[in-house]
Formats: sequence, structure tokens, C-alpha cells
Amino acid sequence: MRWALVKVCLAVTAMVVVAFAVPLGLVVKEMARDRAFSDAERQAATIGPTLSITTDRAQLEKAVLTTEPGAAGRMAVHIPATGEPDGVEVDIGHGHATREELETVRVSGRAAITEVTGGSVLLQPTAVGPEGIAVVEVFVPQEAVSHGVTTAWLMLAGVGVALIVGSVAVADRLGVRMVEPARRLAGAAHDLGEGRLGTRVPEEGPDELRSAAVAFNSMADQVVQLLANERELAADLSHRLRTPLTVLRLNAASLGEGPAAEQTRAAVEQLEREVDTIIRTAREQRPPTQPGGPGAGCDASEVIRERMDFWSALAEDEGREVRLAGVDRTVRIPVARPELAAALDALLGNVFRHTPEGTAFAVDVHHSGDAVIVLVSDAGGGIADPKAALARGGARDAVGSTGLGLDIVRRVAESTGGDVRIGRSVLGGTEVRVWIGLDGQRPPGGGRGHRVGRQRRRRSVGRANL
Repeated sequence: MRWALVKVCLAVTAMVVVAFAVPLGLVVKEMARDRAFSDAERQAATIGPTLSITTDRAQLEKAVLTTEPGAAGRMAVHIPATGEPDGVEVDIGHGHATREELETVRVSGRAAITEVTGGSVLLQPTAVGPEGIAVVEVFVPQEAVSHGVTTAWLMLAGVGVALIVGSVAVADRLGVRMVEPARRLAGAAHDLGEGRLGTRVPEEGPDELRSAAVAFNSMADQVVQLLANERELAADLSHRLRTPLTVLRLNAASLGEGPAAEQTRAAVEQLEREVDTIIRTAREQRPPTQPGGPGAGCDASEVIRERMDFWSALAEDEGREVRLAGVDRTVRIPVARPELAAALDALLGNVFRHTPEGTAFAVDVHHSGDAVIVLVSDAGGGIADPKAALARGGARDAVGSTGLGLDIVRRVAESTGGDVRIGRSVLGGTEVRVWIGLDGQRPPGGGRGHRVGRQRRRRSVGRANL
């Protein structure tokens, strides 16, 4: 595009220069010619008054010599024979015109220009007496006719070349300004196609290319977002497989001894490792996106009751005491039903995976008006470093953990403006408090919901002991 623009500009400018310079050069040449012959006419006219007074040879020679062309030998005066006593035509000065040309001018009575060797002559008729016509001849050399023409033509050529060079330079700069953004855009598209998702294009250049760069950057952002969503979806779906895997592992543990039981347990462990690998691979590229979406919502009490029915059966098999409180009324939250179920399964699955059989746990739901607080507590050994556990991927160092469980819970809470906190439960183990905002407000810094939840937990524990 750059060289095409330069060639087009070169051709157009060259045509414009030729279209103006050639006629202008011819006009300059014609003006120089007109100037030379106008000067010759003026010089010839200076002899007219002398011829009207006298035809004396001596007087005329003296008058001719007083003129510039006469002094240079370029003027002649031809007096007809009728004006002389002896009837002979008088020629004063050195003439170049032939007798026929002189006679033609006398007969016509009009001035004429005749080409001769080395230049041209101006023949100017002048009346002498009632019947005689004298002819004043002025020789104009060729260099006088073309005087200044060469200089003018060189100047025109210089101006034309300067215009062409300037237009080419401007076209080249414009081409660079257009081509470079397009080249960057093409390179960025190539990089994006090769998988370099961080590639972006500077929004520079003409308006059209700037709009293309904005569209490309927006497209790249969308591609990255879509890929991140796909990875996160794969990770979430894989993590949800761990709930039935937990059931399989618990059932396999109760099979006793024997080759079939050992093979079943080995298969379950291998399946768990494969699911963990899928989760880790899917999470490597980008932090997770926010779950749910506009208009998403569900009844938290209904979802928690449903999931607790599932986990209570497993808890009964392992001899775990289960307590549930605060789910006796409808509690609408801005979280999609599958997201809340996945978060609760992640928390309860951690209880089953990281506490020994027979460890009690409890789930308490508290509605404080502007938020819903879900407390999951257990009577296990607790978490030594809650901050590390809440850090993204911080739990991945633990044996058998991918670190995604608390991530799922945190994303659910933060999508509503809430958060997740870990502390000590009244049962003696870990308490995970999930604050789900109903109006997008962040929970207070002092953890007001945490204290209320603990008070409610103490009441629920008291009721359970009754």
C-alpha cells in the first residue's frame, strides 16, 4: 500500500507538472520573442521623424548611428528611388532583407518580420514624401529572441522536480502512517492466532485503523474471557465430580479386604487423581470469573436442605453427628442454584475428606436483613493457617487437595459483594463463614455477621443437645 500510494502520487504530480510547465515554458518563449521584436519596433520608430524631415544620406546615417541597433550594425534604412534626384534607391547601413521582401512591405504598407540567417529582421514602412515609402530594417539576432528563455525553463524544471520530490515524500509519510498500524494489526492477529493471548494493538493511526485496533483489542479481550470461562467451567464441573467420588471412596473403604475391594479402592483413587489433574490444568491460565449472572437467584434454604439430605446419608454411614439450623423459611439470594449447591458441596466435601470418621459437623443459616450468612462448622482439628487456605490455590499444597473448593465458595460470595472467613467453631474445629450480600454491600470489617452467626450457632447447638 505504501509504494502504491507513492506511485500514484508520483504519477499525478508528474502529470500536473507537465500540464502546467510545458504551456508555461512555451508562453515564456513567446514572451521573449515578443519582447525582442517590440524593442525592434521601438528602435525603428525613432527613425520615422528624421525620414519625415529629410532624406539626406548624411543626416540619415547620423540618425541611424545614434540608435542602439544602428550603432551595433543591426539597422538599415532603404529609401526609394523616387525620393532621389538621380532615381537610384539609397541603402543606409547593412541590410539583410532581399529586394523582393522590401518591395512587398512597400506595397502592403504593413510591417513584416522575415527569417534570415542568424536571426530575423523587422521591416517597418515609413512614408517619405507624397508617394515614396522608405523601409527601416532592424536585425534581431537569434540570441535576442531567446534571451532568458533557458533560465526560465531551468527554473520551471527545478520547481517541477521539487514538487514531485515533495509530493513523493508526503505520500511516503502518509503511507507509513497508514501501513504501520495495519502491519501492527496483522502482526497482532498472527500472534493471537499462535496463542499469545496477551497481544494487544496500540490504538494509533487514521480513524479507520484506530477503530479496527479498538475492535481487535475488544475481540482479544472477549477471546481471553471466553477461554477463561471455558477453563473455569471445566474446573467447576470436574470439582463437582468429587462429590460422588467421595461417596465412592467411602463405600470402597467399607468393602473390607480382598482383591476386588483393593481394585475398587485403587480405581477410585486413580479417578480422583485424574479429576485433580483436570482441575489443575483448567485453572493454570487465568483467575476465575464471577459465577452466576444478572437475574440469577435461588432459595438458599431449599438448596441447603436438599444437599444436607444427600450428605446426611453419608454422615450416618460414618457415624457423624449432623446439625442443621436456620432453613425453616424461604431465603432468596442472588446466586444461581447450581453455584450455591457446588459451593456447599465443596465445603461439606472438605469436611468428609479432611476430618476423621465420626467427626460431627453443622450447617447454620442466618438472615440478617442485608445479607445471608452460611456457617459450616466441624469438630475436627481445625486449619492451622486460615489465610493460606483462603489464598487462591493456597490449599493445593495439602495432600489430595486442588485448592479449588474454597475458590468456588469465595467466588459465590464475592459475586454478591460478600466474602469468606475461616475461624474456630464452637464445636472445636473449623468454622467457614460465607457472607452472601443481598444488596451488593461489602460485609462490615469487624465481622458483625460472624459474631451473630456464632450466637445463633450456640443456640442451635443448645437445641440439638436438648
